Amino acid sequence: MCLAVPMKLLKVEGENGNVELGGIVKEISLVLIDDVKIGDYLLVHAGYAIQKIDEEEALETISILKEIGKNK
Repeated sequence: MCLAVPMKLLKVEGENGNVELGGIVKEISLVLIDDVKIGDYLLVHAGYAIQKIDEEEALETISILKEIGKNK
């Protein structure tokens, strides 16, 4: 099973960017998507941004993931 996680874009440097989730910042590749800007929420899988999503959907997904983590 594969899982893509919504993360907020903090910084863009060429074809790479820094994203954040829960205080953790990661450098990822942006080569698979176009027209991103700081503040966008991106679905990230295996170090690549694969899709932009709206903030409401991202925050809902993050909330669900937190709940799943609490129940383990």
